[in-house]
Amino acid sequence: MAITAELVKTLRERTGAGMMECKKALTETNGDIDAAIEYLRKRGMAAAAKRAGRSTSEGIVGILVNADRTSGTLAEVNCETDFVARTDEFKALVDEITAAIAATDQSHESLVASDGPLGQRLTAAIATVGENMAVARSARVSADYIGSYSHMGGKIGVLVQIDGVSGEARQHEAFTSFVNELAMHVAAASPQYTNRAEVPAEAVEKEKDIYRAQMAESGKPANVVEKIIEGKLGAFYEQIVLVDQPTIRDPKVKVAQALEAVSKAIGQPLTIRGFARFKVGEAGA
Repeated sequence: MAITAELVKTLRERTGAGMMECKKALTETNGDIDAAIEYLRKRGMAAAAKRAGRSTSEGIVGILVNADRTSGTLAEVNCETDFVARTDEFKALVDEITAAIAATDQSHESLVASDGPLGQRLTAAIATVGENMAVARSARVSADYIGSYSHMGGKIGVLVQIDGVSGEARQHEAFTSFVNELAMHVAAASPQYTNRAEVPAEAVEKEKDIYRAQMAESGKPANVVEKIIEGKLGAFYEQIVLVDQPTIRDPKVKVAQALEAVSKAIGQPLTIRGFARFKVGEAGA
């Protein structure tokens, strides 16, 4: 019997399995839809598809940094329960997925497509464990030096990008300590931007409009109001901009000041290029 595209589509709609799996199942069963469904079920594919709609709010953020710490990868892999997330099997799966994402320029969506090797790996894991699983997001970053931090057993994963360090300075205690604390800081403080230049102009103007409305009945001259508004913006930046935030070690010292201090200590001017921070469940929130 000829295996038409319409027949493959019908099987996919009924099982949620990948196109190639459906085509193979229909070929093996001579186009018999019911037999093809049974074929897929026996291989766990239809069972995995039935779980595809179930919520995946638990999981782990996988972290991988290369040997010379110049590139790093984050991958959030979700499952249904914290019990599964804490198993060695799931952790191994997360490591495998993170490594695969790190090794290619392809998006995680294409890597875990149902017909791809990681998609088949996920399908098999879903069938074995009995829970839905998904790769929610991934990030690849690069810099002269990448710092990393995993919090709460992988519930939060952080990568920080530092430029300007080279040679023996990479091993300097002041530098390694700063990078470790910076990654911990990002995990705890959850900044949205690295520096003020990254903050969208419309977001700044929106804050200014709020402050102007608050000062509308103050009776103060416009130039005084604008100076007050500029002062208020400082507190706004402290909430969302990494270099403006007080450090977790000493609230009296901002990240920018700590960066300047470590630059002097190692004799090399450092800059924070950026960061990546994933918290399990945020992508679907």
